[in-house]
Amino acid sequence: MLGRRDLLKTSGATALAAVLPHTAGVATPDTSKPTGPRQIVPLNEGWRFHLGHASDPAKDFGFGRSHDTFAKSGDAGTPVADAKFDATGWETVSLPHDWAVDLPFERFGPAGSDADKTGSFQGFKPLGRMWPASSVGWYRIVLPLPKGDAGRRLLLQFDGVSRDCRVILNGFFVGANDSGYAPFELDITDFAKPGKDNVLVVRCDVSLGEAWSYEGAGLYRAVRLVRTAPVHVRQYGATVRTTVGADGATTQILTEIVNDGPATTAHIRSIVSDATGRAVATLLSDLTLPEWATLTTTQQTLIERPTLWSLDTPHLYTLTTEILVGGVAVDNDQTHFGIRTLRFDADNGFFLNGQPVKIKGTCNHQDHAGVGFAVPDSLHVWRLEQLKAMGANAYRSTHHPAAPAILAACDRMGILVLEETRQMSSNAEAMSQLDRMVRRGRNHPSIFLWSIGNEEIHRGTETGARIAETMKRRIYQLDGTRLVTEAFNGKFGEGASRVLDVMGCNYYLDAIDGYHASHPTVPMIGTETGSTVMTRGEYARNDAEGFVPAYDKDYPRWATTAEKWWSFYDERAFLSGGFVWTGFDYRGEPTPFERWPENVSNFGQMDLCGFPKDNYHYYRAWWGSAPVLHLFPHWNWPGREGKPVSVWVHSNCAEVELLLNGRSLGRKPVVRNRHLEWDVPYAPGRITARGFRDGRQILTAERTTTGAAARIGLSSDRRRLAPGEVAVVRAAVLDAQRREVPTASNMVHFALSGDARLLGVGNGDPRSLEPDHAPQRSAFNGLCMALIQAGPRGGPIRLEARGDGLAPAMLPLIGARA
Repeated sequence: MLGRRDLLKTSGATALAAVLPHTAGVATPDTSKPTGPRQIVPLNEGWRFHLGHASDPAKDFGFGRSHDTFAKSGDAGTPVADAKFDATGWETVSLPHDWAVDLPFERFGPAGSDADKTGSFQGFKPLGRMWPASSVGWYRIVLPLPKGDAGRRLLLQFDGVSRDCRVILNGFFVGANDSGYAPFELDITDFAKPGKDNVLVVRCDVSLGEAWSYEGAGLYRAVRLVRTAPVHVRQYGATVRTTVGADGATTQILTEIVNDGPATTAHIRSIVSDATGRAVATLLSDLTLPEWATLTTTQQTLIERPTLWSLDTPHLYTLTTEILVGGVAVDNDQTHFGIRTLRFDADNGFFLNGQPVKIKGTCNHQDHAGVGFAVPDSLHVWRLEQLKAMGANAYRSTHHPAAPAILAACDRMGILVLEETRQMSSNAEAMSQLDRMVRRGRNHPSIFLWSIGNEEIHRGTETGARIAETMKRRIYQLDGTRLVTEAFNGKFGEGASRVLDVMGCNYYLDAIDGYHASHPTVPMIGTETGSTVMTRGEYARNDAEGFVPAYDKDYPRWATTAEKWWSFYDERAFLSGGFVWTGFDYRGEPTPFERWPENVSNFGQMDLCGFPKDNYHYYRAWWGSAPVLHLFPHWNWPGREGKPVSVWVHSNCAEVELLLNGRSLGRKPVVRNRHLEWDVPYAPGRITARGFRDGRQILTAERTTTGAAARIGLSSDRRRLAPGEVAVVRAAVLDAQRREVPTASNMVHFALSGDARLLGVGNGDPRSLEPDHAPQRSAFNGLCMALIQAGPRGGPIRLEARGDGLAPAMLPLIGARA
């Protein structure tokens, strides 16, 4: 019989799905036998998704229709949480998932209006209070929990949810989270039903955002269920601190142990292993655990002759923590860490293991063509590989904590990380976000500096100083092994800057020397630099079309060229280095064209697909050690015969000679951190650059006038894929001689066979309104991209590409079996 509350939830709401037996959205049953005392179950498959509504309860599955939503626990006020709800009409999705990337592009207002600018900063995706019909999303999954879960602690862990979410299990609200970037954990033990199906629902609301650029929507990072014993190590509860001395590395292990049960005695066994798996230390301690309490233990050992973590040899140790009750292991947790020393010097910059390291970093948002914010772990790794190939040795996640996969990969690859919190405040929510970020990150050897904010409006005030003091104090309590910075755009020396251990400078080159002179004991770093705007493959500014040239010439009023900022920082030993804005283009903030239809930034050294722009090779030349000779632009300029074309070279050779159709146009010496430039009257054919060292030619680069588009070429640096791994496939339009046609815009159609899926497509065009999830994409300046994700079964995978009037191409891949 329906009660009053049930009638309120269902009456007159034709948009509500019927309450029927569920037949879909069921997680894969966990039928495997326990492999250890702690079990981690990924919850990335089997979800159902549906848009809700931010202002109309009838279109939001009745949620909030009655004012008594929180009146009775166990009744969340929506039939979605009911076990009998029929979700078969909902979309089946796997995680990571970003519903915003699939929304249609929408104009926010008339040309030239503030609304039009706002839309451009959001990538023209309809999210926010103006767009209630697309700003709420519901996720639902049925979890079959075995009877053996009775007596265990059951924990849900979310790596990141965008954004303001409510988590419901079996009708009970079990938790909420505000930030789209901070990880969080929920204990669902009391609400779970072992031996039965359990209904998990997550409602996400992005009506209010956290960024001034696109930030996705939904369960865009991983979710997992963790089963533990009542006595267990809390999440991020094992902390390793090392001090390197002449006799080795003194290693202190602090472990937070939760006892969710009666008082008991136990033992903690901590095993430290090197990268080969060899145990280098084993510690065993007695525990007396009070009932329903958390206890922190401290153990200490000396690791003799440690292998230090460095950029060239990123050696990782593993701490295995076992909790034993009655001689039986009831919990097992693993923590990876590195041994290294960090030091900032006000005169000579940053030192890693006692050696000077100039920070050569990039700032990075976390979206990518084809997937939006839902970036798979292996794609994060691929992006880091492209940055490292550019010569970057550091990564700043802007302006929020990085994805777990990024931190783990930077640990493995030898890349330093400036880790940054999202909300620069000392209110309870901001401090909680800070706490979670530091707890999660404090064992990662790649993290070398904490940032408490970016360009905050209160940075130069006493309010800002008080907030910074509180945040810094908390970081020291939780970690105490790294220093604290904040990214200041101007107002150096004011307000919160006096609290910082390391002065973070965004732009304002003309203020840096003065600050250093007046604050000679404060180390400094460029937290954000550059901001040159460039469109890949374009070499003339075209305001009507929305293109900026890729010559390292155009930049907004606050910024500089790559050449200017890097020369400035490289010449000053007291500057620890800097982070260029940005490594990749990102959705939103399409400076200087903040209008429809521009929806992607121009700041990246690579476009949204990860295709390098010409400035990528400037950094390769001056950040790396290998010889570089990069010649541009392309040499297809019909109708410009006899007119000058600006030809640039980025190179670290000693000299470069330029030739036009075999005729020398002269040899020029290369000046450190500078480019070379010639004005060349255009003539079809080829331009050639020759690079010399010690009078000997070591490199040649050439640009050739191509023929008409005739065929497609496919390539990928990954040909063998592990289950879930992503291959970034570069599709190039070629002429009959297989030369890339740099101005081609042909539509390319993709077809895939084998155990894999076409995850998404892109082309790097900052104005494109084509969908990310589609079987085709137009080329932009000769290139487009397909993301191929391998399935679990393995075997041959074939990607075929076709285009009108173009000879097709096929790329074979191999999927490894799970």
